[in-house]
Amino acid sequence: EELEKLISSDQFRASMYAFNLVQKHAKNPQGAPDPKLAIKVQKVGIVGAGLMASQFALLFLRRLSVPVIITDVSQERVDKGLAYVRAELDKLVEKGRLSADDRNRFSANLSGTLDLADFATCDWVIEAVFEEMKIKQDVFTRVEEVVREDCVLATNTSSLSVDEIAKVLKHPERMVGFHFFNPVAVMPLLEVVKAPKSNDVSIATAMKVAKDLKKTAVITSDSTGFVVNRLLGYLLGEAMRAVDEGIPFEEVADAIAPLGLPMNPFDLLELVGLQVGAHVLDSMYGFSSERFYKTESLHKLAKYGKIRTKDSKGNPTGYDPEAIKIVAGGTRSRTKEQVFEQLVEGLAKEIKLMLDEGVVASAEDIDLCMIMGAGWPFHLGGITPYLDRVGASQKVFGSTFHTPMIKGV
Repeated sequence: EELEKLISSDQFRASMYAFNLVQKHAKNPQGAPDPKLAIKVQKVGIVGAGLMASQFALLFLRRLSVPVIITDVSQERVDKGLAYVRAELDKLVEKGRLSADDRNRFSANLSGTLDLADFATCDWVIEAVFEEMKIKQDVFTRVEEVVREDCVLATNTSSLSVDEIAKVLKHPERMVGFHFFNPVAVMPLLEVVKAPKSNDVSIATAMKVAKDLKKTAVITSDSTGFVVNRLLGYLLGEAMRAVDEGIPFEEVADAIAPLGLPMNPFDLLELVGLQVGAHVLDSMYGFSSERFYKTESLHKLAKYGKIRTKDSKGNPTGYDPEAIKIVAGGTRSRTKEQVFEQLVEGLAKEIKLMLDEGVVASAEDIDLCMIMGAGWPFHLGGITPYLDRVGASQKVFGSTFHTPMIKGV
């Protein structure tokens, strides 16, 4: 009798929907070109040697088993990146997750250089440099001068236009977006961004690389924030809007808690880095000042350095008194319930716009991205069935994302 009740519940139907997304939908990516068009990637070049770039190097070494070469602006930075990757390989051996022979083989496949001419034999080059248009354009201008014409160029940008980055190229058709989530080894999602000039060979190669890396790839259009950062950008912006209005951090986190995300918005901002978070929110505001919130207080928090207080193990214990002072001064005009209601309605509006714009092929793609890239909980299904069930979809555009709705009986 109890099982019968569970099987007829919203949570069961939502979980089955989420399970089918991850197990079936993910294996047949919508809009993907013929896999036979993909070129064989036998050498990888990585521009950058910081933490993200080093994580890329480790992943490409282990999953593709091909030579990987990294570069940066100084030998010191290159050496630091190489040392990080080799130290991580040693840790895997110590944990029994990697054999000594494989460690030695991967280490031998890893090299560093200050001379981009060493990228000449690469089939795939990805950048992991600062999120600034001129820097990324300069990187690819220099890379294109030395690589073969069939080498695919990938940008890990999280918020910049791939088409704009590619405007400096003689062959913009070879450029794709290849957006990882941090930490690279753990997060299963890859947003493969098809810019207006990206050709099928480049997209097919990107999808093949993603599959070989054992990642779940979703093809998106070249739209600001793509899928996950566009929706998280909206959510984080609304959280900061509420704080700026004078609602305490704790209450804002409480208001958003029903979404069931792995961490509250302020912990997430600290995880990605307050400066990075402020940059993303600025980018989203630049994309649409009507729908996204611009917050100067987040820039102030970034300069201060933290929002939360933490114990000796780094676990959050409360909110920093100075951080509370930085955001103080707003005049409260909403209840906690109103914050939640307006948030879910805004998310429903944004997703409907994304589907109308063709950012992805379907609502299922958006749900898959949020599950695999943002930790959306299985028991709530995807974000679109959830917004249907709480009535936000009906209120915003007079219908639902799914007909019939994905709910219990």
